[in-house]
This record gives sequence, structure tokens and C-alpha cells, in this order.
Amino acid sequence: MTKVLNKPLTNLQLELLKLYSFDLKEEQLLEIKTLLSEYFAERATVAMDKLWDERGWNNETMESWLKGEE
Repeated sequence: MTKVLNKPLTNLQLELLKLYSFDLKEEQLLEIKTLLSEYFAERATVAMDKLWDERGWNNETMESWLKGEE
């Protein structure tokens, strides 16, 4: 059974809906997907860099985690 949410569309959803009025070539669609992927990947990287700085993490921290140490 599908659950329907009674929430208004977000500004991102509204903007993306505008794209649906265009009949894009497959190449153009892939370019847009790539742009969106790169944008969100960059945002995640910035957020992780900030978290690393705030928590004082470094490469040794990662090695410790890989070994299952806390």
C-alpha cells in the first residue's frame, strides 16, 4: 500500500517540474543528472570537511575506525 504525504512541493521539486515541460535528448538528461550529482557530492564533502575540523579527526582516526577501535 502506498502512503501519500499531504505536503506541498518543495522549491526544488517545483523547479524540477519545470524541466519536465521540455523534451530533452538523452545526452542532455545525463548532463543534468551529472550536474545534480556533482552538486550534492560537493555539499556532502563540505559538510564532512567541517565535521572533521570540528571533531579533530585525521587519517589516524580513520585507520583506528578501520581496525574497529573507538
